[in-house]
Amino acid sequence: MKRIRWKDFSLVSKIVIEVGLIAGLLFTMNLLFYVRINISMQKMDNVYASNAQLTDLSQVFEQVQDNMYEYLKVKSSQSLMDYYQNEARYRNELEKLNDKNINDSVKLLERNIRKMSETYLDCTAETVAAKRGRNVEKYKRKYEDSIRLYSYIQTAIDELNNQLFKENTSSYSVLRQMMRYLETSNIIFMLVIVAVGMLLLIMATRGMFRSLTSMAETAQLVGQGNFHMKMPDTDSQDELGEVTRAFNTMVENLDVYMAKTKESMEKEQQMMERELLMENHLKEAQLKYLQSQINPHFLFNSLNAGAQLAMMEDAEKTGIFVEKMADFFRYNVKKGQEDATLGEELEAVDNYIYILNVRFAGDIHFSSDVDESVENVRVPSMILQPVVENAVNHGIRDIDWEGQIHLTVTRNPRGICISICDNGKGMSEEEIQNVLSGNKEHSTQEGDSTGIGMNNVISRLELYYEQPDLLEIYSEGAGKGTEVVIHIPLIR
Repeated sequence: MKRIRWKDFSLVSKIVIEVGLIAGLLFTMNLLFYVRINISMQKMDNVYASNAQLTDLSQVFEQVQDNMYEYLKVKSSQSLMDYYQNEARYRNELEKLNDKNINDSVKLLERNIRKMSETYLDCTAETVAAKRGRNVEKYKRKYEDSIRLYSYIQTAIDELNNQLFKENTSSYSVLRQMMRYLETSNIIFMLVIVAVGMLLLIMATRGMFRSLTSMAETAQLVGQGNFHMKMPDTDSQDELGEVTRAFNTMVENLDVYMAKTKESMEKEQQMMERELLMENHLKEAQLKYLQSQINPHFLFNSLNAGAQLAMMEDAEKTGIFVEKMADFFRYNVKKGQEDATLGEELEAVDNYIYILNVRFAGDIHFSSDVDESVENVRVPSMILQPVVENAVNHGIRDIDWEGQIHLTVTRNPRGICISICDNGKGMSEEEIQNVLSGNKEHSTQEGDSTGIGMNNVISRLELYYEQPDLLEIYSEGAGKGTEVVIHIPLIR
């Protein structure tokens, strides 16, 4: 049977055996150290457990006194409840103290604290009961007794704490010395194991250092862009031979890959530029398309109304009406392909209301409150008149009470807030969501609409400012009116 020699193992097997041996030794040492440290830590925790317990007792004792004083001062149910809760906690803590007569200064002091505390709790209970029974003289007397007992008990707790601390300090010093010994011995053992393991690992892997160094130098040259550098050819069948051949193949493929990648990146850049250009053209086309929608039937019907007015009234009123009509549609034609100032938008709304009042004999009650300092701010054209038109056609038309529309323009830290509010039919939450999402466009007879709906306004605001949610709709339900709020950012 052929004997297996150490040098017959593969590189991976050698490394695994060496690393496994080192890891096993380190794990064993750490496990032993962990067990010994845990035992020592448990002893250290037990040393100061009595001090921690006494600290908790003192804190609860102070809370009982504070709660009783607070109840005597303000007589609130919460302070009384806190007193009873902390009293119960304090009694539980007292159960942990010694109550037997043992010939030990610490145990005797614990017993005295427990007995005085029981007397103190009885006194505080009588004080609270006297306060609840409005017996002023009694609760004052009992309160003074409780203060005196509180002082005695607090002094006894401090004295007990000091005695325990002195006893525990000596034990703690011994444990600290043991911990230092464990720590030092563990570090020495670990350093010895690491040194021996590193020596064995170097001896086992010494044969491949030269080839790896040569490969690292060649890889550095390849990393600098020299894809013609290769490792010397070898016929070795071990891991290093396989890595050398794979490295040379990688360098050859990398040269081809870099050329293809450069060509692909150039094509991708060209495609991204074309996509960006198409997206910009699409946005421009959408904006112009949305701004161009106006219903000619409204113009025809309104001009017919003007002709009828000319037949029934003097020429002066007819002239004013026709002038308002001309201004309104001149604004539509002129501003259809560009933005406008907020003042121009408000003037278009005033002309529109005037035209409707001529047609409907003054039934449209419209008022406005505008901050004049924002009238020169530029906004998308035809965003206010369609909202006012919507309030007329779907809000106050055909209602049994006097319809009113109020427009408000104010400035706030984030921009400009425009509110169009009516007292008409109102909207349900489902109708509001349908309008905002574009699933529903309010339909009106073509003769009574300019053709620019809420969906058009919302879309143009989003395209113009490149922000969503600039238009909001509020209504409390049927018959309670509707408010449309437009937020105009000051910085576009």
